Amino acid sequence: MQRDPSIATTASGPSLACGQSPAHESARAQVMGAAQYVDDLTELQGTLYAAPITSRTAHGTLHGLDAAAALALPGVRGMVTAADIAGDKLLAAFAHDEPIFAMDTVQHVGQVLGLVVATDMVTARRAARLVQQHITPLPAVLTTAQAMQAHSFVLPAVHVRRGDAAAALASASHTLQGSFCVGGQEHFYLEGQVGYAAPQEQDTWLVYSSTQHPGEVQHWVAHALALPLAQVRVECRRMGGGFGGKETQAGHVAVWAALAAHQFNAPVKMRLDRDDDFLITGKRHPFDCQFSAGFDATGKLCGLQVELRMNCGFSADLSGPVADRAVFHIDNAYHLADVAISSYRCKTHTQSHTAFRGFGGPQGMMVIETIMGNIARHLQLDPLQVRMRNLYAPSGQTTHYHMPVEDNILHDLLPQLAQTAQYAQRRAAIKKWNLQSTNVQRGIAITPVKFGISFTATLFNQAGALVNVLTDGSVQVNHGGTEMGQGLHTKVCQIVADELGVAFAQVRITASDTSKIPNASATAASAGTDLNGRAAQYAARNVRDKLAAYVCGLDQCGAGEISFAAGQVVSPKSSRAFKDVVAGAYANRIQLWSDGFYATPKIHYDKATLSGRPFYYFAYGAACTEVAIDTLTGESRVLKVDILHDVGRSIHPAIDIGQIEGGFVQGMGWLTTEQLVWNDAGKLTTHAPSTYKIPATGCIPAHFKVALWPQANREDNIYGSKAVGEPPFMLAISVWEALRDAVAQAGGNASALHAPCTTEHIYNALQSKPS
Repeated sequence: MQRDPSIATTASGPSLACGQSPAHESARAQVMGAAQYVDDLTELQGTLYAAPITSRTAHGTLHGLDAAAALALPGVRGMVTAADIAGDKLLAAFAHDEPIFAMDTVQHVGQVLGLVVATDMVTARRAARLVQQHITPLPAVLTTAQAMQAHSFVLPAVHVRRGDAAAALASASHTLQGSFCVGGQEHFYLEGQVGYAAPQEQDTWLVYSSTQHPGEVQHWVAHALALPLAQVRVECRRMGGGFGGKETQAGHVAVWAALAAHQFNAPVKMRLDRDDDFLITGKRHPFDCQFSAGFDATGKLCGLQVELRMNCGFSADLSGPVADRAVFHIDNAYHLADVAISSYRCKTHTQSHTAFRGFGGPQGMMVIETIMGNIARHLQLDPLQVRMRNLYAPSGQTTHYHMPVEDNILHDLLPQLAQTAQYAQRRAAIKKWNLQSTNVQRGIAITPVKFGISFTATLFNQAGALVNVLTDGSVQVNHGGTEMGQGLHTKVCQIVADELGVAFAQVRITASDTSKIPNASATAASAGTDLNGRAAQYAARNVRDKLAAYVCGLDQCGAGEISFAAGQVVSPKSSRAFKDVVAGAYANRIQLWSDGFYATPKIHYDKATLSGRPFYYFAYGAACTEVAIDTLTGESRVLKVDILHDVGRSIHPAIDIGQIEGGFVQGMGWLTTEQLVWNDAGKLTTHAPSTYKIPATGCIPAHFKVALWPQANREDNIYGSKAVGEPPFMLAISVWEALRDAVAQAGGNASALHAPCTTEHIYNALQSKPS
């Protein structure tokens, strides 16, 4: 096993902060209500407020707006439309296919046609609803089936093949065909989308944005205002949740606020209320999946054909890389020797769907896990046996996109979870229960996770950081990542504290700021700590090396003889307090700050062929879930959850366990209660907490056990850790498989079940008999 060299060079003794669970860096402020989010910032004198004018038509020709009634309201300052945009009228997104405001055509219910600006938020929102819309309706494409028939796509289809799937299917002793739908998901962050733009001197701009990607907000705002990037500064201290919904979507709100601020030469705040947030912003992509699978009598898969139809909404946004990652993760933990995958990126007249935790990986994994469950039921085998039989070898095999699998720990992890969760005993007990129970039937499933870590767009796998050591020995850190409650800032402070050998409390983080760390990648792809933590470590190491050189000069010793630990700088001849060394170094004009930069090694990826090594490493895990269903109503409940998850050597065990628990529950919501429903007119009817149901505390079972796999990352990652943001989300696929197991044991048709497994969907599957 490779050892992370940073551990050996951090200090003379064991780590002081990493591996421990200090309080989140802003926990005290949050508990006291003193932690500021964008909407909490003290507003500048003369601040105005913008509200969106949203389309009530799914697709149509826009002839104009009549704002007379809105402009007549006291406090209304005016309106902003596409005609008022100084720069490009299209957002500076990769595909360059999304207008800032609708121009000649409207593309979905909720599309922003313009803004009303007023002296207070309530008046702005009231006035926006009074604007009359002159739109001639056009036929709307609302489903992937309609999109396929109309050849309506936001991007070209992608086809990935390995071996000869058709021949393998033809020679297989058993074959199964199937199809199912998996719905989208609303991010439902606690803090909604918000931006606050303020003009500064000499045509420069300051934008406060609740964003996972300040650099992209800077780019989009500058593009819309026709300004150089250097004239726009974006700052984000923290977000109240993001989950991918504030990767690109935050840029829209920031651009709208900036355009209004530019037009009225005043600070402008724009905060979407929950209804508008639902109607305007994109969701997790819904998928429709069709497959043909060939396998032998032992359940070993020997041929697979898959068609994925992804509902992208009206523009590309991040649909290309999301669809690609679904293709990458369609294998999950299983070796696919002969496979053919077709991925269609369908354009519909709905919100433009976007990044969401897992970024297409969950939808891809759902396909193969569904197939594994179907194979087991067809052959009347234990599903865990079928899954074990199809796992990648521990090393020596390659994925269908030609990346070697070098560190597969699932051959050890899955049996260990099965043993500690007493899977075999519980499966036997559930079978006995189901034979005796009249109305309530139970099911159980263990599903694994193998999730690739890195941005599939290789250029984003880079990060910068800045570490300042002040003359009193306190430390200030800034990096290109953003804090959305996931503990990134806390982990970076731990890493810097250990590198300098000081107490965790001595290190403070500052707001993410494009004027400090330029060109930063989004905090996404679960790579926030991997990238920014290493960059911060390098920055701190540069300062530490300068201090070590200073002490070497005092004590006439070698740099390798200096250690930093417990607030002391120790040489063979002396032990000095860190703050005293810092004061002496300053007096001798030694630099006490430094930048750090990190680029992920080993990765490469050919987008044209979808082949290469897009991921630095894989994170693994598995979950065992037991459920119960009411056969009379279709109601369901998760009864027990046991998780064994691989985070490498944990930097902060409490945060990591919290991420695992939160990711699982969010995934459980996606697959059970969170249903997005668009009506025939293209309006999202589930657009508030009253109609869209995320899991509540009562949905979480009392039996919810999480254990961490005890081995370090085999790749040279920061502290030997592994990413923990997205991989736990896919552990919840065990809920899907457990519910399908319960439906099958109740005599229903598990293959007829669609996700989310709402009461209605479960009831319908129970009424459908297996073919």
